[in-house]
Amino acid sequence: MIANLMMYQRPELSAAHDAYWGLIRKHLRDAGMDSPAALSQEAEEFFVWKHPDLVLSQTCGMPYRTWLHDKVQLVGTPDYGLTGCPPGYYRSAIIVRADDERTNIAAFKETLFAYNQTFSQSGYAAPFWHVKPDGFWFENRLHTEQHLESARAVAAGRADIAALDAVTWRNIERFEPSAAALRVLEWTAPTPGLPLISALGNDASLIFTAVKRAIVDLDDTNKSLLGITGIVAIPKAAYLEIPNPDESTASAR
Repeated sequence: MIANLMMYQRPELSAAHDAYWGLIRKHLRDAGMDSPAALSQEAEEFFVWKHPDLVLSQTCGMPYRTWLHDKVQLVGTPDYGLTGCPPGYYRSAIIVRADDERTNIAAFKETLFAYNQTFSQSGYAAPFWHVKPDGFWFENRLHTEQHLESARAVAAGRADIAALDAVTWRNIERFEPSAAALRVLEWTAPTPGLPLISALGNDASLIFTAVKRAIVDLDDTNKSLLGITGIVAIPKAAYLEIPNPDESTASAR
């Protein structure tokens, strides 16, 4: 068996994630379902997501619709109480340096865009469709592998613009000194948030209930640290209807 909740993991949240998992595990056990004692937070993401004995993990919407939707159970979507988003939805903060005086994203057309992965909904797909009405995509791109590294690249002047998951951006504002050098230029349209998944054959409704009860039981300090307010059932179809970027854009320049 394996479980992890690594999508919003960072050192300051490690103990909160452990407490959250402990409560989920308790409610799974009470319902008759076994689960691992500890989260495998350092395991490679696709190894976890495709593991035949996956109890619970959290993925991104784009990998879910592109590769995973027919290979895993959709459990539900955590709600992080994000401003400007329906429950369970999120959006991307398009960030630039605070001292950059440009106010329109089209003015950044020729600049260097930092992104975590081409299969990231918030870091790549959302900004792709956000600038589509302006008739361009960023020709100059820097692959950073992580949202945090994209933010650091912009703050340090190694890139000019990036799109960050709203929950990640909230955590960066809270924990990263470099956030003072950044500002939000624009926000993308909301899309379904990062879904919780489990292996095929597992009881998704049982796991959903265990997570829901764990969130209720989570103490105020850890709930505030994780920023989690509940879990909602967003239909599979809502994820699958989100379009992917054109494949021809996927190579970094």
